[in-house]
Amino acid sequence: MKDILVYVRDFEERTPAAHFGVRLAATFGAHVTCVYPCPRPVFVAPAYEPELMTAAIEDARQFFRDAVQAKQGFLGWAASHGAPQTDWVVVEGDASDALAEAATRHDVLVLDHAEEGRDSSWDIPRLVLKADIPCIVLPHHGVHYTPFERIAIGWNGSPEAMRTVHAALPFLQGKQALLMRGEERDRYPGMEWEPPFNIVDYLQRHGVTAEQRTIRAKYDDVGTALLDEAMKFRADLLVMGAYGRSRFSEWMLGGATRHVLTWADIPVLMQH
Repeated sequence: MKDILVYVRDFEERTPAAHFGVRLAATFGAHVTCVYPCPRPVFVAPAYEPELMTAAIEDARQFFRDAVQAKQGFLGWAASHGAPQTDWVVVEGDASDALAEAATRHDVLVLDHAEEGRDSSWDIPRLVLKADIPCIVLPHHGVHYTPFERIAIGWNGSPEAMRTVHAALPFLQGKQALLMRGEERDRYPGMEWEPPFNIVDYLQRHGVTAEQRTIRAKYDDVGTALLDEAMKFRADLLVMGAYGRSRFSEWMLGGATRHVLTWADIPVLMQH
């Protein structure tokens, strides 16, 4: 956790992701890059009113300049919160494309939800899928970062779950952990391992001792079960893989990822 990427939705306000990412960087002595994607404007104006087009273009250029000029104020604020190694980057273009490119150079991406209601936030799934690195998704109400002490892990043996557990190791070591074990599915049917992979041994080799609980739920109820068990454990971070089946299937049928992204009241560390 030495290079943290933060998606900033508003260059005039300190967003929940900015607060969280800066404090996370301060805790880990990390470098943090805050990216503000400036939407590329689309201009439509009647041919007989070219002055409207000219004004719209100038407004868009000024908006971009204002975002760039917000740098010094943001860097000063970040330094005052213990994160002097901070970059402020403005990019014109699609947010998911910009963050996917920037993500290749970072260890983790911090995301928050748009201000719309729970049922209208569709950008987070797209960003998690395109980023291809571990993502910390904040709950809808936002939350300030404090070091995680109680961490719940959703485990079903999938590659997504394994990648996320690996990414979570910097947070897990020396903390109280709960391993929530669901039904494990073979990715490659017909292969038999002897002995089979043991996630408990893996965690112990990395200095993590986890309490274990078995999750018994239908596929579309897994998200609810994970959140319920995490709440009983009083977890302040949930670790889980993202989209073990296609996003289209989860959108049509529901699924653990979609449910958790919508209803989690604690930060969620996930990776596809």
